[in-house]
Amino acid sequence: MSSELRELLGPFELLDLGDREHVVLRIVSSELGSMVIHPKWPGAPSEKRIPVLRVHLAEGVKPYPPMYFDITSKTLIAQLQPFLLERDFERYDFTITKFGVPPRARFTLARQPR
Repeated sequence: MSSELRELLGPFELLDLGDREHVVLRIVSSELGSMVIHPKWPGAPSEKRIPVLRVHLAEGVKPYPPMYFDITSKTLIAQLQPFLLERDFERYDFTITKFGVPPRARFTLARQPR
């Protein structure tokens, strides 16, 4: 999947939450692409290309630039991307909650009308 995707340009702003931490996002657009990471676990390749969903945020969601987050969790991308393909997705806020720690972390997604 990620080898077919266009490489996103940096800077990267990874969505990084702690266990049971959540964030509410007001997304105005998104783009699916890829990025190269350098895994550190024993036996890992020196670099690996992974899919990334970049979600561009409405003004005021983040207090500092860049005004987007890069999501790398395949399970979270699978949950979020179908909503972002719907018409009028901008009328919703998306609450993302992380449970656990990598590599077994999982995410819940809730969509609320504004």
